[in-house]
Amino acid sequence: MTSIALITGASGGIGRALCSLLHAQGCHVAAVGRDASRLADVEAAVRIAADTTTPEGAALAISMCQEALGAAPTLLAHCVGSTLIAPLHRTRLEAYREVMRVNLDSAVFMLQAWIAALQGRSGAAVFASSVVARIGVANHEAIAAAKGGVEGLVRSAAATYATQGVRFNAVAPGMTDTPMTAGMLMMPAMREGAARQYPLGGVQTAAQVADVMAWLLGKGAARLTGQVIAVDGGFTTVRPLVK
Repeated sequence: MTSIALITGASGGIGRALCSLLHAQGCHVAAVGRDASRLADVEAAVRIAADTTTPEGAALAISMCQEALGAAPTLLAHCVGSTLIAPLHRTRLEAYREVMRVNLDSAVFMLQAWIAALQGRSGAAVFASSVVARIGVANHEAIAAAKGGVEGLVRSAAATYATQGVRFNAVAPGMTDTPMTAGMLMMPAMREGAARQYPLGGVQTAAQVADVMAWLLGKGAARLTGQVIAVDGGFTTVRPLVK
């Protein structure tokens, strides 16, 4: 039986790459994003315009997937996210609220809607965290708090729904070449400086992160739940050799 995978944030770099990968593997992919025009060229069986930062939008994404593909998705990849680089004393309340809404609220609401739709069946979900939730990085307090919440959510959900056979994991990417980071990486000096922070060198691609997310959703990771895998070229665990 062909699996149905719902991928949120599908118009972004990592979400788009994951759609392509799962589509190529034979999954029925439901690609979800707020802007229908940005989903037009995403590889998917169905494209859904919905704002998953609200409970209503998350429920809409699930119901439209069910209507279009005939069943609820048993696989969920939540790739919705944003970033904010600013010290906390210069972070406006509005900016803080927006970071929490996009990164943490959306994860909570999407998980609620998906679990309800499973109706006791097994499944697998993967969420997007960040290296800044795993190691202190200056000027990232708000986004670190939001992504730290996502990691806590993943671990608790993994415990709650293990007896149902539902797995929850996350990836914590380092600097990744996506539209979100394009402004930071457009200057050669900035790209080279970012690359030197990573022991394996270079700036990783969205496809490299998507590969790990797809694996976590698949049978090869059947014994993994409640885990956060850092896809970061060693950034959070080892220091690069300085020459």
